Amino acid sequence: MEGKGQRMASLKGRLGVPLAAAVVVVGALVAPAIAGAADGSDVDPKVVGGTPAAQGEFPWAVSLTVGCGGSLYTKQIVLTAAHCVSRTGANTSIVATAGNVDRQSPSTIKVKSTYVYRAPGYPSNDADWALIKLASPVNLPTLPAATDASLNQGTFTIMGWGLTRENGSSSRYLLKAQAPFVDDQRCGAAYKSDFNPPAMLCAGNYDKGGVDTCQGDSGSPMVQRNSQNAWIQVGIVSWGTGCARPKFPGVYTEVSTFAADIATAAAKI
Repeated sequence: MEGKGQRMASLKGRLGVPLAAAVVVVGALVAPAIAGAADGSDVDPKVVGGTPAAQGEFPWAVSLTVGCGGSLYTKQIVLTAAHCVSRTGANTSIVATAGNVDRQSPSTIKVKSTYVYRAPGYPSNDADWALIKLASPVNLPTLPAATDASLNQGTFTIMGWGLTRENGSSSRYLLKAQAPFVDDQRCGAAYKSDFNPPAMLCAGNYDKGGVDTCQGDSGSPMVQRNSQNAWIQVGIVSWGTGCARPKFPGVYTEVSTFAADIATAAAKI
C-alpha cells in the first residue's frame, strides 16, 4: 500500500495538473503529483468509470488552476481540499473556472482568488478542507454542505475533471459517476491507521473497483440528494491508493464533521 495521499498527479492524493488539467471523476481518488500543490505533492486525479455530465447538471462545480476541483459554497467562496493549497493568507494566483462542463468553452466564467483559508491543524488532524475567496461573486447556484451524517449512506454522486483512469490523462469535460458507500470497517481494513473514521468517508465498488475519483479530482464534491431532492455536499475528494482498485475505495473528507468550522471560517474571510 502506498499510504495516504491526495488525489493530485501522483497515486496518493487526488490533485491534478495545475490549471492545465481539469478534475474528472471516473472511479478512484489518486495521490497528488503536480508541481505547485500546496503540500508539495503532485495533482491530477480524475473520475474513473464515469460519464459526461450534462450542461447545468452540477452548476456549482468548479475547476481550479492548482490541479484541483471545488464547489461554490457561496457565490464568492469555493470549498476545496486543504491539500490543494499551501497555507492561509492572501493569494491572487488561483483561477476558478465555472459555468460550463467544458473547461475550454469560451462561455466559462473565470475569477481569480484573493484569499485562501486552509483548515487549521491540517494534515495532522485530517481536516482536509479549505476555502478560496474569489475576487467577485459568481452568478451561479451554490451547493449546501451537509450538517449531519444522515446522508452518509446509499449511493453517492462523484464528479471531476481529473484522470479517467490510473496513470491516464485528465478530462476536458466534467465527468460524473455513482459510488456506493463503503462502511468504516471495510475502509479501515484497506487503509489501516491512515483511515480516520470521524474525519473521512469512503465510497466505491469495494469488491470489483472500476469506479472512483482519481488524480486531478482532489477538492471536488461528493454529493447526495436530501428528502427534498436537493443536492447536498457530503464529501470532498481527498485521497486513496491508486484509482478504482478493488478493495481500495476512494476516501473523502466527511463534510458534516467539519460543517460548523467551515461555516465559521466562511463568515470571516
